[in-house]
Amino acid sequence: MAHYSRQVSGTMPAWQDRLLIGAFGQEAQGGDRLQWLVGNIGVALAVGAAYFLAAQLGLALLTEERVAVFWPASGIAAGTLIALGCRARMPVAAGVFAASVAASLMSDRNVWSALAFALCNASEALLVMWLIERWFGPTFNLDSLRRVVGFFAAAIVATATAAAGASVAMKLFGPSTAELLAVWKVWFASDALGIVTIAPLLIGIAAAVRDAPSWRELLEGTLAVVVLTAVISYLLTVLSGPWSLIAPSAFYFPLLLWLVSRCHPVFAAAAVFTIAGAIVWTTTHDIGRYGDPTQPMAIRVLAAQLVMLSTTLAALALAALFAERRKQEAAIAERDAQLALAGKSALVGTYVLNVNTGRAQFSAGYAAIHGLPSDAEEGWRDEWMARVHPDDRAQLDELRNKTFAERLSEHRSEYRIFRPEGELRWIEGRAVVTYDGDGHPQRMIGVNIDITDRKRAEEHQKLLVAELDHRVKNVLATVTAVASDTSQHSNSMADFIDAFDHRIRSMADTQALLSKSHWKGVSLNDLVRQELAPYVTAENTVAEGPYVELTATATQTMAMVLHELATNAAKYGALSKPLGSVSVRWDLRSNGHSPAQLKLQWREEGGPLVAAPGRKGYGTSVIRELIPYELGGTVELEYRENGVSCIIEFAVQRDEDRDTPVRSEPRV
Repeated sequence: MAHYSRQVSGTMPAWQDRLLIGAFGQEAQGGDRLQWLVGNIGVALAVGAAYFLAAQLGLALLTEERVAVFWPASGIAAGTLIALGCRARMPVAAGVFAASVAASLMSDRNVWSALAFALCNASEALLVMWLIERWFGPTFNLDSLRRVVGFFAAAIVATATAAAGASVAMKLFGPSTAELLAVWKVWFASDALGIVTIAPLLIGIAAAVRDAPSWRELLEGTLAVVVLTAVISYLLTVLSGPWSLIAPSAFYFPLLLWLVSRCHPVFAAAAVFTIAGAIVWTTTHDIGRYGDPTQPMAIRVLAAQLVMLSTTLAALALAALFAERRKQEAAIAERDAQLALAGKSALVGTYVLNVNTGRAQFSAGYAAIHGLPSDAEEGWRDEWMARVHPDDRAQLDELRNKTFAERLSEHRSEYRIFRPEGELRWIEGRAVVTYDGDGHPQRMIGVNIDITDRKRAEEHQKLLVAELDHRVKNVLATVTAVASDTSQHSNSMADFIDAFDHRIRSMADTQALLSKSHWKGVSLNDLVRQELAPYVTAENTVAEGPYVELTATATQTMAMVLHELATNAAKYGALSKPLGSVSVRWDLRSNGHSPAQLKLQWREEGGPLVAAPGRKGYGTSVIRELIPYELGGTVELEYRENGVSCIIEFAVQRDEDRDTPVRSEPRV
């Protein structure tokens, strides 16, 4: 009934890294066979030594049937295998087998019984490890009630199986003459107690290596285990005679409860180990409660075993429950933190309102939406109503009363609030209403969503639709006027189609420029380039002037004027001759207060002799009359012999951040 141990010296991280991972994991790689061999031998020797010492402690308490009533070696073997995993099977089994044989031979057993018991002990540890790994995977700890129950189940199955084989061996090879069932019971009880009291400590140490506790928890847990050890040792010594009526657990259970509620399960396992050790020691040496010589040995042993089993089960189960609770609390705290961050970022908040008292509890996202302090968690409905826009209060009260009157389970609303700094925000509220048995509203559990951006987008969309409708009407009206005037001044249908087509294309190009700038304005330089582009050659055009951004209205007006000037120049003026040229220059004049005055000069040179037209055409009407009518400016159009000259002036709004002169010559 022996087991092996993995970290009896407290140096398990080095053992695990250098011996287990290095030796077992690299056995088949062929490069470090010596290291593998040394590692296996080292683990086997360490486990064998620990098992042998624990076996000597178990052999110190024997029944008349020559069977140990408590076998701590089984816990060392099973705990080490579970902690190290299946890679440690061979060296641990070898160490357990050798130590078990040595311990048996030193306790007057014969060779055959020693070999049989050693085989049972090694098989028992391997079976426990196999069951644990099959049920819970390669990494095991006792941080959940399900795992604690599974651990106890594996210990029962493995020890019951090993006890059956050991009882047969005991009958065959001696030295006991007891009945098989009696031997089986004693063997089963002693090995099972050894596993459930010793193995959790080794499993907990391995878990602590993977997830180290904080220094605070380490100090607190260690101090609690030391105090608990001192208390239980004292109690087991003095509680005899009349004091024996008081169970030791009445004194140490509060300490044990404090320990399991605040620390990792490894500290509960350490407490169980010390309690079991104290009980075994006092029972073995006839000291105190369990060493009362007036009581039969069988009764004392049974009492000690029952106390050890119940204490172990209670401590590990409570430690697992508290560990599960800590995990759940950590998960809930993390989820709440994520929800709070999401609520603040997305401006979504939750609340719970007591309809009768008007008291509300709300989340961090709710506080962020309403501009409340970040640590605010409670408030009153009257305080909320005071933040609501006055124009929306009556509607909200009416909707709320209707919901309660009709006993509706859902309540939805949209309203505006003023934040403390005066900012207006739109809120969408959704809530679930609960009623009592008489139909009176009790609670409203809801969510507030800041929809200010959505409302602004909807308003902007309405404005865009209205603006688009207005612009489409204006464009259609302009097209109609252009068509009408073009037809009146055309000599033939071909002339009409040609002139109308060019003017419509110019309007379309202007619309494209405005659309590209989202109708915020167009650079005058870009507009000039666009209108001159169809007629530009190597050196026949020049355009220069400071940066000027025209409004949408000014862009459309100037586009029509420049189009007519460019078309006339191409047909009859300077751009109709190879040596002709056109210069477009503009400047801004400002007195610092009133809008800046734009002056643009169009001048043609090198073209044919120019004479004023005999009749006023559509193009001339556009050039002379559109600027004064649309922009309130002035136009001076002169037909000089050396070329047409046109000076246009009107007021523009100037962007002071973009007044650096831009000189460019449009080229296509």
